[in-house]
Amino acid sequence: MEIPTDDEIRALHEKYAPTPEAFALVYTHCEIVGAIAEHLIDRSELALDRALVRAGCLLHDIGVYRLYGASGRLDRARYVSHGVLGHETLTGEGLPETLCRFCSHHTGVGLTRVDVREQGLPVPERDYLAESIEEELVMYADKFHSKRNPPVFLTADSYAASVARFGEDKVVRFKEMRTRFGTPDLAPLATAYGHALVGSTDEEVRPTAPSA
Repeated sequence: MEIPTDDEIRALHEKYAPTPEAFALVYTHCEIVGAIAEHLIDRSELALDRALVRAGCLLHDIGVYRLYGASGRLDRARYVSHGVLGHETLTGEGLPETLCRFCSHHTGVGLTRVDVREQGLPVPERDYLAESIEEELVMYADKFHSKRNPPVFLTADSYAASVARFGEDKVVRFKEMRTRFGTPDLAPLATAYGHALVGSTDEEVRPTAPSA
């Protein structure tokens, strides 16, 4: 399988981003998720396809652009559908299913058809679970940065506390991924990007030297 280059992936973001602001928000998030994943790979002895993980990180949120309306506002009510929309977008671009799945299979710690049905989620009723170690790592790395306004980094404890509202099984699943991949050191990235680091009690710790 031919994996697109960083420049080719950036061009796809530029093609679908409705505004420069949307591009900056989404693409920067994807870059950060990629940096977190690479940090976790560097600290582990996991056998995986590093190039595939990077491409998955850079592509996983491309469907968010389709949720921006004509007014430039993001449709947060349908936000959970961005993964499926991204899968459709990449399929339309002729990318292989292996890459498309990073979009539709990264939400939360995995959505089941039961989750979709019981929560009334606006996506087709099926399982959206990570199957490969590469998919699982992209899903996990994504949990440590949020595109909220303003964007923030989330500690592992902070995310674990937030996901608890979706059920104990989600807490257990996140704990399993944390055991497998480790806990990333987010402080250097928070400093580099100038984004706050939100801790387990939801306090925000501002970086000491934001980037320009």
